[in-house]
Amino acid sequence: MKHLLTICLLVFSISSFSQSNEDSFFNNVRFGGGFGFSFGSNNTSISISPTAVYDFNEEFSIGATLGYLYNKRGDFNANVYSASVLTLYRPIRQIEFSAELMQSYVDRSFGTTNDTYSYPSLNIGAAYITGKVTFGVQYDLLYDDTKSVNANGFTPFIRVLF
Repeated sequence: MKHLLTICLLVFSISSFSQSNEDSFFNNVRFGGGFGFSFGSNNTSISISPTAVYDFNEEFSIGATLGYLYNKRGDFNANVYSASVLTLYRPIRQIEFSAELMQSYVDRSFGTTNDTYSYPSLNIGAAYITGKVTFGVQYDLLYDDTKSVNANGFTPFIRVLF
């Protein structure tokens, strides 16, 4: 987490001092993110992930995401905090490919057993863009069913960037 904050501050500092027009950096930045929730029979899941993305041009972007996920299912309870670096490639306006390196910090309990650990994930994805909304699916190349709170390596997502 400290490394991500340091990188963000470094990029911000370099861009602030190297740009002749202060607004030019922020004219290429989009903010947004994603959120999710699920309520069911003895199951609750809530997530939020704000995102900032810098557009180098119409095709390439890089950004950062912070995330939080709460999941409760019966006796199982998990809080997951994450930070990631995200790269986006749009070969055409409606199609987007992504790669995301994420570090997650998990605090979970099952009954009286508590477990705290961190694990990395490397997600590659493909999505369809309509307006400011992106609908897609990603796959975690480093998926580990003993550590992940997800059921499998595939994860659908909706991302909104303004």
